[in-house]
Amino acid sequence: MKYYLEVLKKYAVFNGRARRKEYWMFTLFHLIFYYFLIFVDVYLETVFLNTIYILAVLIPSISVGVRRMHDVGKSGWYLLIPIYSFILACTEGDYGQNKYGSDPKNTNLEINEIGQE
Repeated sequence: MKYYLEVLKKYAVFNGRARRKEYWMFTLFHLIFYYFLIFVDVYLETVFLNTIYILAVLIPSISVGVRRMHDVGKSGWYLLIPIYSFILACTEGDYGQNKYGSDPKNTNLEINEIGQE
């Protein structure tokens, strides 16, 4: 749940990098809430709860996807290639700093590497 809330706090942040764990935990909780709201909408015989939720998390979903692509060293436009973007989302991110920012997974290593230079 922590990662889901972190993505929502970075509502429209398209720069930087997102770890696999951040991306997939957001996706997991997003699907849980999505299906829960579908059941509520079916029970209440409405469609607006699910629609409001989808519209509310559309931008954070895209932004975390773009940051995930940045973590593997690719442009955010790679999200538009369906199968390849899924493969990239499952791939481990670049070790160390890349052109999109520092490694979100190994921040302690980078501090040690900078201190040794």
